[in-house]
Amino acid sequence: MGAEVAAFGLLFDTVDSVRSFVDVFIYVYVLVIFAYILTSWIPLPYSPWLNRVQRFLYDVCNPYLRLFRRVLPPLGPLDLSPVLAVIVLFAIQRGLDALLARAH
Repeated sequence: MGAEVAAFGLLFDTVDSVRSFVDVFIYVYVLVIFAYILTSWIPLPYSPWLNRVQRFLYDVCNPYLRLFRRVLPPLGPLDLSPVLAVIVLFAIQRGLDALLARAH
């Protein structure tokens, strides 16, 4: 009986850890997408450090955003793919939260 209780406690701990990791990962990635959007709109002065930061943001965000650029073409100068990408991330988060809540 005690081993079963310990196993359930470990399962709940694992589920909570996975849920927390996914939540933090999605929030951080959304912040990175917003930073990418801001650095693409604002002309930055030439600096090797700023160029590295901008290149990092591009390398991290562009593969994910490219998925949505295929589906949602730009409307003139507006690229709405980041908006759709963030909505999908939050939908995934809510879906995983609901799925993991059932595991509890």
